[in-house]
Amino acid sequence: MVDLLLLALLLAAVAIGWWLGRRSASVRGEASSQGRLSRDYFVGLNYLLNEEPDRAIETFVNALEVNSDTIETHIALGSLFRARGEADRSVKIHQNLLARPALTPAQGQRVQLELSRDFLKLGLHDRAERLLQGLIREAQDEELRLAAKRLLVDLLEREKAWQAAVEVAVPELIRRQEGLRRAASHWLCELAEQELQGASPGPARKHLRQALGIDAQCVRATWLLARLEHDTGHYKAEAKLLKRIPDQDLDFAPIILDPLAEAYRRLEDPQGFEHYLQGLIARAPFTSALLALAQSHQQREGNAAAEAFIREQLASAPSLRALDYLMDLYARNADAEERGRIELLKQHTEALLARHPRFRCRRCGFAGEQLHWQCPSCRQWGTTKPVTGIEGE
Repeated sequence: MVDLLLLALLLAAVAIGWWLGRRSASVRGEASSQGRLSRDYFVGLNYLLNEEPDRAIETFVNALEVNSDTIETHIALGSLFRARGEADRSVKIHQNLLARPALTPAQGQRVQLELSRDFLKLGLHDRAERLLQGLIREAQDEELRLAAKRLLVDLLEREKAWQAAVEVAVPELIRRQEGLRRAASHWLCELAEQELQGASPGPARKHLRQALGIDAQCVRATWLLARLEHDTGHYKAEAKLLKRIPDQDLDFAPIILDPLAEAYRRLEDPQGFEHYLQGLIARAPFTSALLALAQSHQQREGNAAAEAFIREQLASAPSLRALDYLMDLYARNADAEERGRIELLKQHTEALLARHPRFRCRRCGFAGEQLHWQCPSCRQWGTTKPVTGIEGE
């Protein structure tokens, strides 16, 4: 971070030096003022070379007049303050720029966009929203208007104003950004969850279908539709929806197994569930699927069949959870002395399993025991998935 800051400041220093040189060539009658500016520039450069970025920034800001040639440099310096967690200082720079009559309308709108970023960083959402709404209405530059809409969507998402976020983003922004398409489908799922809590399954179903219309790979929407079918006793439809989830994203297959087992139980079709598990394991040997199938073998054929199945699977797909389950099976048929040794080993496997989370964000690495549809750390949607590998699935 420090290296990046110093690099950015060095670029700013070069820009300031260029402007001072240009000004020196065009303004010959202001020698004393130019001498002061040049001295300030070299003082700031000296601070920069001595790795004193705070003092360098202050000196550059004081040395640099505001005009059409220097507006970009002022904006860059303000952004540096914001990136360093000093958004209040960035606000002062950008508000100072807006007070200058030399700005063109396009430059003024650019500064307003940066000021709205400052307010968002400071948590002043109402001020940021007013600026952004104005820019969306008035900006002539299409890229700047879209940037304002994207920032407003981010603000509305932080405030959990899901419907408003959907209205701003759909359809213009989601056509341009895949990540925003995925986020919009989750906002609709959030609305559906609220409606389900308020016993409004009809509007919830409508929002979930809209979510799948925006992003056909939205696992959460299919998951919630399956829950709706379960709540109304349509277990065959529930099973069909749950089995669609691995086709949307195979990594989420482990989360469907418990509700799918319950749906098949209510349908009185244990063979159908076992057949599905066999097909899923052929695609990917998830530990949860292996254990579910082993339990099916155990109920139908006894411990020996379950032991043989797990041993065979461990040879090709090592898994700590499967090993722990196998030791459970061994303990049931062991005498007291051997059972004691097995239980001692199980203490170690259980301790190892307890130290490993069940879910992890594939983007930032945030991990925990609960599935978060939006990562609490990086705020990305749909990136938290079951952990795979020897300690997981």
